[in-house]
Amino acid sequence: MTTAGSVTASPAEVLREADRRRTFAVISHPDAGKSTLTEALALHARVISEAGAVHGKAGRRGVVSDWMEMEKARGISITSAALQFAYGDTVVNLLDTPGHADFSEDTYRVLAAVDSAVMLLDAAKGLEPQTLKLFDVCRHRGIPVITFVNKWDRPGRDALELCDELVERIGLQPMPLTWPVGEAGHFRGVLDRRDGQFIRYSRTAGGATAAGQERLDPARAEAEEGPGWTRAVEELDLLAASGGTFDLERFLNASATPVLFGSAVLNFGVRHLLDLLVDLAPRPTPRPDVDARPRGLDAPFSAFVFKVQTGMDPSHRDQVAFARVCSGVFERGMVVTNATTGKPFATKYVQQVFGQQRSTLDTAYPGDVIGLVNANSLRVGDTLYTDKPAVRFPGLPSFAPVHFAVVRPADLSRAKQFRKGIEQLGSEGVVQILRSARRGDGSPVFAAVGPMQFEVAAHRLDAEFKSPVRLERLPYTVVRRLPDLAHRTAVDSNRGEVLTRDDGTHLALFPDSTALGVLKRLHPEVVLEPLVAGTD
Repeated sequence: MTTAGSVTASPAEVLREADRRRTFAVISHPDAGKSTLTEALALHARVISEAGAVHGKAGRRGVVSDWMEMEKARGISITSAALQFAYGDTVVNLLDTPGHADFSEDTYRVLAAVDSAVMLLDAAKGLEPQTLKLFDVCRHRGIPVITFVNKWDRPGRDALELCDELVERIGLQPMPLTWPVGEAGHFRGVLDRRDGQFIRYSRTAGGATAAGQERLDPARAEAEEGPGWTRAVEELDLLAASGGTFDLERFLNASATPVLFGSAVLNFGVRHLLDLLVDLAPRPTPRPDVDARPRGLDAPFSAFVFKVQTGMDPSHRDQVAFARVCSGVFERGMVVTNATTGKPFATKYVQQVFGQQRSTLDTAYPGDVIGLVNANSLRVGDTLYTDKPAVRFPGLPSFAPVHFAVVRPADLSRAKQFRKGIEQLGSEGVVQILRSARRGDGSPVFAAVGPMQFEVAAHRLDAEFKSPVRLERLPYTVVRRLPDLAHRTAVDSNRGEVLTRDDGTHLALFPDSTALGVLKRLHPEVVLEPLVAGTD
C-alpha cells in the first residue's frame, strides 16, 4: 500500500498533467436540455456510442448521468453526476448539476469544484430564473462562463435578441464564435467565426449518433443558402462593431462570454463546444486555503470533498465521497488526513465515475474528481491532505432553508434503519437535519431549500433503508442563526423555535417576518444573524 509521502511523480509531471485537465459544470434552468448536452458531449468524445434522451422515443436509453429512479421517472436531474473522459490529449471532468431550483444547494457545492461553466439557454426562453440564480453564483466565484444556445432546431427567439438579453440582464458581453444560419426552427448550420466558413449539419436517426457535417467556403455558402447566409454575416458584423469580438482575457476574467448555437438532442454544434472547452477553458490553478494562501499545484496532495452520495450501486449501499484534487498527485492506497477531524483515511477503494458506471482509479492529478468509496467518515466540505504542513480549504456554506418538516418512522420496528438513513441523508446534504431536546432524536426536523428535497429524502429512506416515513410540515418560513443559546427562551416565547443543525449551528425559526420583528423589538439584546448563502 502506498503511504503518505511515497508518491513518485515529479513536480514537473504534476504541472504537465494539471495543464491537460478541464473541469467544468453545466448550469441551466430545468428542461433547457442540460443532461442531453452532457451526454452529447460524451458521445462526441466517443466514450459512448449512442445517446439517449430522457424525453426521447420509446426504447431509447435514459441519459447516463441520470441514474436515480426519480430522475428517470421525471426526466430531471436531482443529483450532481461526475463524468470523466479523455478527448484527444485532454482529460475532461464534467460535472452535471441539478437544474431544479429546489436543489440549488447541491449545485452551489459543485460550482465550488470547477474552473469554468457552460451556461445553457433555451432558444425560446433565454435567461430563465434558475439560470440567473446559478449565474450569480458563478459571478460571485469569478467562474468564466461559456454560453450555449440550445434547441435551435425548434421555434424560438431572434439570435440578436438573445445576445442583447445577456448584456441587459446580467451585464455579460456576448462574443459569438458561431452564428446560426437559419432562424430558430429552421436550423441549417452555423457560420464559424474563426474562418468564416459555413458548417452545414445533417441529421441522424433520432439524434442518437454524432451529427454529420460539411464545411462550405463563404462563396458556396452564399450561393446555396442565399438570404440566410447573408443575414448571418451581417448580424455577426453588427455584433463585432458593438464589442462582440472574441477577447480571451475578458472571458477568463468573467466579464464576457463566448456564445455558440446548436441543438444538443440532434448533436448539432456540440463538437464546437467541446473543442472550445479544450482550447480556451481555464486549467486548474492554485487554490487558496482558509488563510487565503494559494496552495501550489505541485505541492503535496490535497483535495476537498464537495459531494457525498450513497446508493449509486444498488447492489452495494456504499457511500462515495466526491473530491476535487487541488494539488499534487493522488495514488490509490495512500493514507490521507482529514483536516476536519485530524484522523487518517485509507484510500484503498477509489473509483473513476461515469454516470452510474464505475471503474478503479489508480492515479489522479489537480483538476480531477475522484470517488472515495466506503467514505462513511467524510462529509461535504472536508479537506484531505498528505504531508506537513497541514492544509485546510474553506468550507462550503449551507443555504438558508425555507421549508421545514418533522419526520417520523411510519413503522416503529424500523427505528434502527430510520436512524441510519437520517444520518446518511444528513452527511450527504440531501436535506439539513435539525434536532432539539423538545422533539427528541426520534423526531428530527428536515430543513430544505425546496420542497422536492423532502420527496427525495422520503423516497430514499423507503427505497434504500426500507423505512417509510411520515412528514409533518412546520409553519416556519424565516430562519436566523442564534449565536448564544442562552436566548432560546426569548425565541420560544415569541412564536419561534430553536433547533440545532448537525454541524452544531443553532437556528431560530419563525413563522413569518412579523414574528421576527416582534422578537427584535421586545428583546433587542438577542443577536440573530442571516445565514451564509441565505435565501431570506
